[in-house]
Amino acid sequence: MKMHTSVPEVDRQNGVAAMREELARGDALLLRVTPILEHLLATPDHSLFSDELVARIRGMCHDLAWQILRAQAEATGEAGREAFADRHGEALAQHFFSSPLILSHCHALALEWQLATRMEVQYGIDPVLTPALQRLIASSDSSQSSAAMAALAAQARFSQSQRRMELPLAELPGDLFHELLMGWRAFNGERRSDAMIRAEAKLRNAYDESAGRLALLARLVAGMGETVGDALDIQQGGVALFLSALAAKSGQSRFMAVLSTNERQTTRLALGLRAAGLDAQAVSAQVLRLHPQATPLAALRELTPSEALAMLADAGSLGVG
Repeated sequence: MKMHTSVPEVDRQNGVAAMREELARGDALLLRVTPILEHLLATPDHSLFSDELVARIRGMCHDLAWQILRAQAEATGEAGREAFADRHGEALAQHFFSSPLILSHCHALALEWQLATRMEVQYGIDPVLTPALQRLIASSDSSQSSAAMAALAAQARFSQSQRRMELPLAELPGDLFHELLMGWRAFNGERRSDAMIRAEAKLRNAYDESAGRLALLARLVAGMGETVGDALDIQQGGVALFLSALAAKSGQSRFMAVLSTNERQTTRLALGLRAAGLDAQAVSAQVLRLHPQATPLAALRELTPSEALAMLADAGSLGVG
């Protein structure tokens, strides 16, 4: 008897097509995120938007402005740095709100912290010291152990900063640090003095991107080798390590890895985990850990990691990712 093999192939094609459509719908939502945030943050009356997430983003932008202004006051010989920052901080923060790069970064950090606190409440996952990090610290490889200790200290600082709704300048990625200083230049315009030029030079000289939390986490993930699966298990790795591993292994920016944890982005999350090398069962376990009500993607079993990677890359070529 002649067997017909076309039906399973048709089912597979339909399943993949459905995932592509769902990914496209999710990406369409992501493209609207920054314009909406810009509107919310620019609204003087914030009573209609009391969401904790927006307040945290606003707080981080204000903290960045205050740090810059303290440095400016010191360079220009102002008697009271805090008073100077208080006078000009709101205006400079408002100027930073117009930067999509700065706004998106603060948004990602706020989402990460929101997820970390939710995972702690739901599953007892410590936002700082996790099982995978403990094993890395105890590693006989001194370089890996040192990297893990540095990442632990950075994560502890991040937790403290997020509780205070702050963002140290030293924790910005290099391109955002430059963007911030360029925004400060534009804000001052013709008022930019020699003292302010010296203040900018001092800030740049003191900055070391490699010492920032995100860089430390990225180096830690890169050095994990075959044990990187621990980082891709949120129960073992914790939120920070999970997101850095997901970004590194799926070819996405960390910003997109963070956004993929939203309950309306489960297709992107599943594709990212599959692209990172997890099998369909492990992918489902991680997605359900974050979103217990999520619908499993049956077609994911037929999708190879390279195919998942290609789908995410296609989405990135359209301006998302």
